[in-house]
Amino acid sequence: MKLCVLGGGGVRSPFLAKSIACNSKLVNITEVVFMDIDSYKLEKYGELARQISLRINPELNIQLETDAYKALDKADYVITTLRVGGDQARVNDEKIVSKYGIIAQETTGACGFAMAMRSIPRLIEYCKIIKEVSNPDCMIFNFTNPSGIVTQALNDLGYKVFGICDAPSEFIKQIGQIMNVGERRFTSNCFGLNHYSWFNHFEIDNVDVTKQVLESSELFEKTEMRLFDKDILNMTDGFLLNEYFYFYFYNKKAIELTLRSGQTRAQLIETVNLQMNEALKNIDVKSDFETAFKLFFDHYYIRENNYMMNESGKNRVQHYLTPTVSEFVQSADEGGYAGVALRCVKAMATNEPIEMILSVPNRGAISELVEDDIVEISCIIDSSGVHPKKQTEIPTVISNMICSMKEYERIAVKAIVNKDRNLAVKALLVNPLVANYDIAKNIIDEFIEQYEGELSEWK
Repeated sequence: MKLCVLGGGGVRSPFLAKSIACNSKLVNITEVVFMDIDSYKLEKYGELARQISLRINPELNIQLETDAYKALDKADYVITTLRVGGDQARVNDEKIVSKYGIIAQETTGACGFAMAMRSIPRLIEYCKIIKEVSNPDCMIFNFTNPSGIVTQALNDLGYKVFGICDAPSEFIKQIGQIMNVGERRFTSNCFGLNHYSWFNHFEIDNVDVTKQVLESSELFEKTEMRLFDKDILNMTDGFLLNEYFYFYFYNKKAIELTLRSGQTRAQLIETVNLQMNEALKNIDVKSDFETAFKLFFDHYYIRENNYMMNESGKNRVQHYLTPTVSEFVQSADEGGYAGVALRCVKAMATNEPIEMILSVPNRGAISELVEDDIVEISCIIDSSGVHPKKQTEIPTVISNMICSMKEYERIAVKAIVNKDRNLAVKALLVNPLVANYDIAKNIIDEFIEQYEGELSEWK
């Protein structure tokens, strides 16, 4: 079986490679292709990924490729992890949006829309190639942000794509840790939209422990709930929140702290990545792998350890230190998005049902939404497919928030697919992080001007 990673030269590829190598035997994957249009990044980060894969599972046939047709030829599985426009586009997005005094964050609000403007057309192109040259039953797993909107667009166009995000599963893992119980014994219900999801009904060994979770002294210290005030639960009827709600509920604070820090998240990542590229410039990754490995992690963990610090003023739950090659290779796979994808495939192929969080068509799970709305939700996966869990206890305030945000996503998808400026303005008018007509008009016009090469057909 063949798996292709689109965007295989990204800086997260070494982690993706580890997860693939650790889980490849679940579905008999024998060939993996890391594909990227950036040959330099593929030479460095793609090769790092290849070397890590081979050290974990030397039986895998690992290829690096810049030609999409060759990479996708006869593929059985595809994982998409693109950043169209690179780091510079993200910096440009934030510069444009910040001028108007509103939140400038990669996957939410106006910046999230800009990213979708670039991501969706490129992925439509790739899906057409998949349909042409990959195996007929090829499964596509999307990790390209903003994942929910991108996954919605591709499904609307008839491509069966599953959306994956590691934020919900990592949050549940954190809660399991404060409850001193392993992942397999601890479960939580998740529902909502990507980067806009909620969590309730926690169980250990099928016993309800929701009260214990909410009363844990470590909940607001050692999980992503650290970003919120403890009394936020009075506003949410005890439902826990996806970390990205920080940008909705504390957007003025996030703007102020970012300004005070003197550096946006995009600027930090661009700087670190440029420094990492320069450090690796004269390193042959294959022949001097350990040096390249250390340089990579020394730089990568700068950005990881600073995640949301500028916006919140709070340290991460976990501080990362550069591992040795043997420590990284021999440590257990943490089940990133590749692990989620392959476990999903295994469950459908072997009829060994599992529960996991995916972005999939609603199919009645959230009664206030329509059948084809993409939702991020706890699903049961078995040989008959993926089944989102029916939600019966959503508070009215939360359901109204979900419906409003979903309307933004619907309009955003139509605007981008049809290259319609007026619909784009309407989408931002509906989005709660913009919600100003004059600002929405100006931002959309600046986006179209900034990316006129890629957005020349917009009207």
